[in-house]
Amino acid sequence: MGSGKTNKGIAKRFKITATGKVMHRKPGHRHLLRTKSVKQRRSAGQDRCLAKGMAKRVKAAIH
Repeated sequence: MGSGKTNKGIAKRFKITATGKVMHRKPGHRHLLRTKSVKQRRSAGQDRCLAKGMAKRVKAAIH
């Protein structure tokens, strides 16, 4: 039996690396950047690894 449909909204927001980690963009880097500190802006530009528990859910929704 198939595992159902891929959740396209989740598939667009998360990527699975070759080692199996789930990566996502940190929010807060689109607009209103003047009011944010340099530290916030710099950290928002980097991708983040998702926590194990949530990563399991995302993997199930994508595959």
